[in-house]
Amino acid sequence: MRETFAFGAGKVELAEDGSVAAVLHPSRGHSMLLGNSPGAPEAAMHDPAHYWGKGFVITDRGSHRFDSPVSQRWRQTGIDLLYQLGDLELRVGRRFGERWTETYELRNSSAAPLVLGSIAISTPWRDLYSSSRESLNRAVHAHVWTGGADAWVWAVPMDGSGPGLGLQLTEGELWAYSVESREAGTGSNARGHLYLHVTDHARAPHAMGGQPEIVLEPGQSHRWTWQLAWHDDLAAFHSTRSPLIDAEVLAAEVGESIELRLAADATGPETVTSTSAGTQYVEASDGYRSSRVGVLFHQPLREIVEQRIRFVLDKQRPVELSDSRRFSFLPYDNETGLTVRPGAWRDWSDGRERIGMALLLQQARDRGWGDQAELTEALAGYEQFVVEHLVTPDGTIVDDSLHTTTVRLYNFPWFARFLLGQGDLDRATRIIDQYYERGGSHFLAFDLGPLLNDLAEHLTRADRPADAARMRDHLLQHARTFVEYGDDLPPHEVNYEQSMVAPLLELLLAAHRSSPETVPAAELDRRLPWLMAFAADQPDVRLRHIPIRHWDGYWFGVLRLWGDVFPHYWSVLNAAVYLTWPEDSPLADDLAAQGRAILRANLVNFHPDGSATCAFVYPSAVNNRSAHLADPLANDQDWALVYALRFGI
Repeated sequence: MRETFAFGAGKVELAEDGSVAAVLHPSRGHSMLLGNSPGAPEAAMHDPAHYWGKGFVITDRGSHRFDSPVSQRWRQTGIDLLYQLGDLELRVGRRFGERWTETYELRNSSAAPLVLGSIAISTPWRDLYSSSRESLNRAVHAHVWTGGADAWVWAVPMDGSGPGLGLQLTEGELWAYSVESREAGTGSNARGHLYLHVTDHARAPHAMGGQPEIVLEPGQSHRWTWQLAWHDDLAAFHSTRSPLIDAEVLAAEVGESIELRLAADATGPETVTSTSAGTQYVEASDGYRSSRVGVLFHQPLREIVEQRIRFVLDKQRPVELSDSRRFSFLPYDNETGLTVRPGAWRDWSDGRERIGMALLLQQARDRGWGDQAELTEALAGYEQFVVEHLVTPDGTIVDDSLHTTTVRLYNFPWFARFLLGQGDLDRATRIIDQYYERGGSHFLAFDLGPLLNDLAEHLTRADRPADAARMRDHLLQHARTFVEYGDDLPPHEVNYEQSMVAPLLELLLAAHRSSPETVPAAELDRRLPWLMAFAADQPDVRLRHIPIRHWDGYWFGVLRLWGDVFPHYWSVLNAAVYLTWPEDSPLADDLAAQGRAILRANLVNFHPDGSATCAFVYPSAVNNRSAHLADPLANDQDWALVYALRFGI
């Protein structure tokens, strides 16, 4: 049996043991948290052991999870709970009303000092994708910032509408968040259970700028409090906060300065700079509590690109092969110094996303960057590989050189774009026609709208009006199809994700420019909040404006680690939308600034020696394994540079 408490315009349901089982949205009535009722898509992963407010501690005297309290006292406005965790007592107070306040206090009840290595509280937001319609109407994006005293969480319905639920720390500090329940069984459609940490020093002392180790003397307590409330939007939530430290811009070139904003009672640097590339965490304190922000200093874009293409040409081609596959590009393990040979794992193959390396070489060649003769030769070799191994005479793109009987629609526009850049207009056109022959008008491939317009222009200049008209017809029919789908989008490799909504808007933007009557501005405006809801504005360059993606480390990295990847390179798809948004929109300037910030943030995955990582898994730990680390594999991240060059930063 559950007890229900009013919480602002919504409600909170507590389980018999006093944990939070559901938080009911004020207008929609669905829970903001994962549920385990029969038939719920998340029921197989979510159980009462993960309910809100349960968690664990790791100490120098042992580790404990807490579930059933040793005592509980129900009150008219909430509940008080007591847990016994070895030599620790944990007291929890929950109070409800217009706001929901929770206080946690850990006390050392022993006669000797005790070291707290990790303290975690479950906050199981309903951040999952069962379908696009279900996601947009009954799920939330949870945007987390654990930067000390300024820690907060913004849980917003996936369609971007209000109200959302904001959690802000009012006492103490939170320095990390971690993830549980991420494995092959949950797959890519569930983000997992998110835990907020006072510290996660025991598992990841390095994470998020460093984790404190907390020592409790006999009888001493450690206490923290957070408060939750409903807010119309993120700006309204932020208007209730007074951060110790923040910054408007979080990335700059080496040698430039980043200006910081400090609270009136805070001490810390007002500017920060660096003579070397990389990230920095910058702290401020009011004498009692501390907070930090994460910034990036990067090399000039040309230097990054030229170092990267040098690395790709030297280390990411299978030159030991005797046929044209020696001109292809493969993932590279920075730890072993070996390319990763393609096999059954298609996301390490010589096809698919690896074409991003070839497109980067094209961008460099077209700008006169790098060794032009070497680039021309490398691209000619890659073109030979593509023609001999990946594209059939009718324009079909096979999955890779080993798997020639299967196709993947994502691949078609990428290879058409490459061949168009090589001057092969015929093959590029056949590939797009074949894409639509195979049902592409019901699929959201990347870069499709801009590519169709580019192809139409090239075909017009080549005096092929019928072919140009067909490309425009493809575009408009495709757009009509997806306008009719509304919020019930066909599932792709993930049921619903940022890289469905961004290509959707990219497609509709291209059609709107070509035929405003086919895609009126209102259809764009309706869907833009879907895309923007994937990201928030945390003061860490890896997070600000970066859409949530939480599976790419597993599929593309060598560590095969699930969990949030920030930034993942396909966040640049958001930038592509924002930077091409209609200039007469009142949102255009703000969107453009966000787009440039996304492109700059993605430079964090490239290193001065030209090496790179395909996935930085951001949480402090995933499934109790240390994280907040860069995967050793350089794989598909070069798309970030392709888009940075295409749109400029």
